[in-house]
Amino acid sequence: MVRVKSRQFKLVSAGIGASAAIAMSVVGVGINTVSAQAPLPLSPVATPQPTVGETVTKSKAPSAPQVRRAEPAIKGPAPLPPEEQGLPG
Repeated sequence: MVRVKSRQFKLVSAGIGASAAIAMSVVGVGINTVSAQAPLPLSPVATPQPTVGETVTKSKAPSAPQVRRAEPAIKGPAPLPPEEQGLPG
C-alpha cells in the first residue's frame, strides 16, 4: 500500500496549480494577439450641438372640432367570449 505524505501531496498540488496558471496565461495571450491584430482607430468623437425644433404649419387650424362629441360604437356591456359563456358565477 502506498502512503502519500502530506508534504508530497502539497508539492504535487502546487505543481498542478502552477501548470494550470501557465496554461491559462498562454491561452490568454493567444486570444489577446488574435483580437489585437486589427485595432480600431481611436479618434475624438465630435458631438453635434443640440438644436431646438420648430413646427411650421402653413394652414390654419379649424375653429371648431370636426367631431362634436365622441361616442362609443358599442352600447352596454360587451358579450362574453365563447369559452366563458355558461360558467357558473
